[in-house]
Amino acid sequence: MKFYYHPSPNPLKTALLLEELGLDYDLIPVDTFKGEQHAADFLAINPNAKVPALVEGDGTTVFDSNAILLYLADKAGRFTGAPSDRGELISWLFFIATGLSPFSGQAVHFLAMAPEDLPYAKNRYLKEVERHYRILDERLATREYLVGDDYSIADMALWGWGNFAPYIFGDAGLSAYPNVQRLFDAISARPAAARVHALKESLTLKQDLDADAQKALFPQNAAA
Repeated sequence: MKFYYHPSPNPLKTALLLEELGLDYDLIPVDTFKGEQHAADFLAINPNAKVPALVEGDGTTVFDSNAILLYLADKAGRFTGAPSDRGELISWLFFIATGLSPFSGQAVHFLAMAPEDLPYAKNRYLKEVERHYRILDERLATREYLVGDDYSIADMALWGWGNFAPYIFGDAGLSAYPNVQRLFDAISARPAAARVHALKESLTLKQDLDADAQKALFPQNAAA
C-alpha cells in the first residue's frame, strides 16, 4: 500500500486511521510547497492534485481523505460505529468534510497566506469556523464521541483539523470549545496519534511560503 502524504490536516486524519488499523504502508511524501502534487504521475492517481491518496497493491486507487477513511474503515470493519449509527456517522463525517474542513482552509488562507488584506473574507471564514466548532462542541457536551459510544472515523476527521486550530485562533487554540478540546486531547494521547506526528520528523519538506510556493499552492492566482 502506498500512502501519498503531506503533514496537513486531511492527510493527518487519514494517517491516523492507517496507524489505528496497524496497516503496513509505504509513505510517499508529496511536497506541496514545491508543486509535486501537479506532477503527471501524481495527477494519474488524483486528478484533483491534492493529498492524501492511497494506492493498494492490486492497483486500487482512492483519493480524498474522507473517501479513504470510509474505504479503509469499511474494509476493516472497525471505527464505523454500530450499524444503527451509520446515518449519524456519515452525517458528522461530511459535516466536517464539507463544513469545518473547507472553511478552516479558507480561514487559514485569508488570515495568513493571502497576498492582500481582505477584512470581509477574513471575517466571513473565521466566523464560519467558529460556528462549526460551536456545533461540534454542543454535540460533544453530552457524549464522549461524535457518533455512538465509540471512537470512530468522524472523531479522527475532527482531530485532523483540530491540529491546525492555532493557525486560526492563535494561542487560544480550541480553548473556547472545551468539549472539542477534551476529545482532541484524548485522541492526541493515543499511541497512533503520536506515531502520526512522528511521520513529519522523517520528512524533509519545503517550509518557506515564497513566491514559488505560492504559485505551487495557488496556481489560479498566478494565472489571474
